[in-house]
Amino acid sequence: MNALLSAAFVLSWSSGFIGAKLGSGDAPATTLLMWRFLPLALVLLAAAPLARRPWRGVGARALARQAVIGLLSQSGYLLTVYHAIQLGVSSGTTALIDGVQPLVAGALAGPLLGRYVSGRQWLGLVLGAGGVALVTLADAGAGGGAPRWAYLVPPIGMCCLVAATFLESRSPARTAPAVAMTVHCATSAVLFTVLAAATGTAVPPADASFWGAVAWLVVLSTFGGYGLYWLILARSGVTRVNTLMFLMAPVTAVWGALMFGEPFGPRTAAGLAVCLAAVVVVHRGEPPRRPADRRKTAGAGSRDPVNLPS
Repeated sequence: MNALLSAAFVLSWSSGFIGAKLGSGDAPATTLLMWRFLPLALVLLAAAPLARRPWRGVGARALARQAVIGLLSQSGYLLTVYHAIQLGVSSGTTALIDGVQPLVAGALAGPLLGRYVSGRQWLGLVLGAGGVALVTLADAGAGGGAPRWAYLVPPIGMCCLVAATFLESRSPARTAPAVAMTVHCATSAVLFTVLAAATGTAVPPADASFWGAVAWLVVLSTFGGYGLYWLILARSGVTRVNTLMFLMAPVTAVWGALMFGEPFGPRTAAGLAVCLAAVVVVHRGEPPRRPADRRKTAGAGSRDPVNLPS
């Protein structure tokens, strides 16, 4: 099940970069993001009273916390990704720059969460960063026509997603995925609607390709990508879920090459192989937990985002 969820997550998350590329040619990023989240948020809010069980016991403080997480993990992250692609950064390169997220998350897991990261896991994280660097250099060497400063935009989104991940990991109580997704989408819908209205980009184009991109992003990226992200985070921990991010760059590079003719050469293929090896090393390098730690975690009802067993 973990393997199936991981594969589905990688494909779903990577589809977001492809969907952004599909829609960027028809409308500004704010338009695409507004119409991605506004109908979705209305549907989720309308369905919330029908599914009362996940909402039981959810207080105002928990909702506010999820709103902040949504602003970081959806609004901030997606706005930077879409804006970078619209500036001319290829979908593959954007995913490659975001691929350093696992190394950042792994470095911060100790001081922020007090979780032990094994030496083999560090080796896998560094190996994955090397694979991402291989693909990045190959893609950048091909020349995309984007201004140099545009490559500084995706790292901002990567930092937003890392912050959201740790904020969720430090939450005192677990929030049901249905509640979290509803709050995240509603928060993003409000923000992007305000931004689109303020910039005069709220009116969507009538092109079928635009609405096809919107449907693509709602089904694959939002429900698939974000839903599986938080599910795997709860099941396997922050180190594992962020290690899977190493696969986004090569998968998106292959996908972009097939759909948009983006460059994919031997160095890109080598980077893909290194990233796959990094995932194996990190997953096999997870340190065993002592029985006392398991009893303590089970009794406290808390989460161990790095060392949860398979």
